[in-house]
Amino acid sequence: MEQGRRMPGRDFVERAEEATGGTGAPRRSAPRPSRRAGPASRFRPWARPEAQAVTLWTYQCRVVPGLLRTERCARAATGSVPPGKDEEQVTEQVTARLERHRLFGRRPPVTFGLIVEQALLERGTGGPDVTRELLDSLLERSSQFSVELQIMPRHRPDRAGFDGPSVLPEPPDNKWSGHAEGQRGGMPIPAPKEVGILLQRYAGLRSQALASDDSRGPRKRLRGAP
Repeated sequence: MEQGRRMPGRDFVERAEEATGGTGAPRRSAPRPSRRAGPASRFRPWARPEAQAVTLWTYQCRVVPGLLRTERCARAATGSVPPGKDEEQVTEQVTARLERHRLFGRRPPVTFGLIVEQALLERGTGGPDVTRELLDSLLERSSQFSVELQIMPRHRPDRAGFDGPSVLPEPPDNKWSGHAEGQRGGMPIPAPKEVGILLQRYAGLRSQALASDDSRGPRKRLRGAP
């Protein structure tokens, strides 16, 4: 609580009131602290590299990238992962995720490369309506000149991404870094040799995925468009 990570509950306030001699200060102060929307703790080390990136390459085989989720998709994904969360916690995390969408409107523009496994779009997170909304958003997003969105087909026996998802930001000084995310946290990858391996793998994934224009076809078919 002293570090602002947890908000004081009613019982804590009453005990603090008793411990401090009944001055009334804890009760008067209790309404002031409040939760603020922000990134989950496991994402915070990654927030700055992402925000400063001039180029951002992402490969995702586990879940639709946060930068591409609609509000309803983000809410469905956030609320379905244990441990359980109350409405306030879900709203905090969803709000923080949507704030990241500002990168798409930044000037000068960020150059995005996003490779998403087709199976993630077929999963139906949140139900049919949420999925259709997501697919519409992806079609619109991929029409931006600075966004290259590629779909990795389900039937692709050889692929460079078997070791899992990765993100590669290029900062203004052009010194690439990497980021890999797991179940309970992300891992920054600053070592040049390791970053070089991730860049090599991303290059392989780009050649194995459908081209950006061809990738619109599967999204339209899943959406139900002719």
